[in-house]
Amino acid sequence: MEPRAAQLRRREGLGGQKEDRPSREGEPHFGNTQCPGNNDTHRGPDLLQWTRHMQAVKTQLLEQAQGQLTELLDQAMCEAIQAYPPQDRPVPSIPPDSLHKTREPSLGKRKVFINRKSLLDELMEVQHFRTIYHMFVAGLCVFIISTLAIDFIDEGRLMLEFDLLIFSFGQLPLALVTWVPMFLSTLLVPYQALWLWARPQSRAAWTLGVGLGCMLLAGHTAVLSILPVHVAVEYQLPPASRCVLVFEQVRLLMKSYSFLREIVPGTLRARGGEGIRAPSFSSYLYFLFCPTLIYRETYPRTPNVRWNYVAKNVAQALGCVLYACFILGRLCVPVFANMSREPFSTRALVLSIMHATLPGIFMLLLIFFAFLHCWLNAFAEMLRFGDRMFYRDWWNSTSFSNYYRTWNVVVHDWLYSYVYQDGLWLLGGRARRAAMLGVFLVSAVVHEYIFCFVLGFFYPVMLLLFLVIGGPLNFMMHDRRTGPAWNVLMWTMLFLGQGIQVSLYCQEWYARRHCPLTQTTFWGLVTPRSWSCHT
Repeated sequence: MEPRAAQLRRREGLGGQKEDRPSREGEPHFGNTQCPGNNDTHRGPDLLQWTRHMQAVKTQLLEQAQGQLTELLDQAMCEAIQAYPPQDRPVPSIPPDSLHKTREPSLGKRKVFINRKSLLDELMEVQHFRTIYHMFVAGLCVFIISTLAIDFIDEGRLMLEFDLLIFSFGQLPLALVTWVPMFLSTLLVPYQALWLWARPQSRAAWTLGVGLGCMLLAGHTAVLSILPVHVAVEYQLPPASRCVLVFEQVRLLMKSYSFLREIVPGTLRARGGEGIRAPSFSSYLYFLFCPTLIYRETYPRTPNVRWNYVAKNVAQALGCVLYACFILGRLCVPVFANMSREPFSTRALVLSIMHATLPGIFMLLLIFFAFLHCWLNAFAEMLRFGDRMFYRDWWNSTSFSNYYRTWNVVVHDWLYSYVYQDGLWLLGGRARRAAMLGVFLVSAVVHEYIFCFVLGFFYPVMLLLFLVIGGPLNFMMHDRRTGPAWNVLMWTMLFLGQGIQVSLYCQEWYARRHCPLTQTTFWGLVTPRSWSCHT
């Protein structure tokens, strides 16, 4: 239907006029009929013109609503046609008495893609929300002015130093070169394996093809799993360059699994019949770049590319990276650089966590805006990808279960489709809590792996926060918890959680540089150095 931002602008533009609503008994009905007691003969010319304008607005709104509803139904029909069962399986029928009480099936629910804008793009159309964005831009300006002023007072010169930025993105060309074989393996191997399985042939030849395809997939998995880790460890890549490798490693593995999971079952069922058709290579290539982890042969597309919108989002993403460097350089490095040289105390630990809550929540918002909004929207616009719902209104969440569903819709769709639903299928549709626990376990392990890869050490802060604390909170703070107090509680927990992560990871980072291992051992690698480093 009509976007919320457009509704707000329409209400403001109409001077606060109330929307039409169905008439009740005893109330006048404002439709094609005239308002009782307000005949045209008694109206002034201005009021008559205003009434005609309102009738035109009403007609326009009804036409727009009808067009959007038609588009939504057409997209649903396309999804239904794509999911049409094979010829050896009958089409499921719906009993007539159940048409008025149809429920969503607990198993087999598929992701439906439709043309829609990102929520922040809609909200940015409202002046009040744009002001909040301007406040964050003003904060970046304050950081720049502060850096220039301090540099001028201390050094007598005006110069912005980007030492932290240059260090973080060091050896970036090596990371990009490493990405090339990772991408080529993902581009060629899964599609080739599918072609071996889908080709009609004798049973012996097909069995040989299946074995060869499995060997190719095992080699593909080994390349994606080992190559980036080897390069990161062997060449001691800095954090930002490691981010490029680990995010691409996880993304390509998830996309490979989605492609095979969506296509292979239908291919194997139809192998003995006529007209087996593998998906086109162009659709698979498009899937590898488009901002979704769920494979479909076709997606809704926008009519053209707005290159100014692409440039704006890329510039905003780069601005967020600069913003993050200023936050780390001004709010974190001065506090944690020498903390490991002081005696440990509970008071110092608590104060460091409280101090890290503000930069921690800033980093959370910057990561969300830079990646989930700017970066994904830039790629979606370049590829004319229509479904821009990469996140929902997670900031309004009153429960952690809703927060986990709305923070990152792209990853949530993958976990829901291939971990939760497949887990329910394996368990026979029962044990929903066990399937949900499996989702938390997979997500926590992957998040901890990403932190371990980027920082270069194992310190299971994220694992404990996500699995030990976040898991129970998901069941305790469920969707039945509503009201402003629960939203305040959720934000309080986010502030504290971000403060714990920033504080403990920064302490461990500097402790490993101040107190390097004299002898490399397994326990030395997995034991937090900040617990014993006091130089």
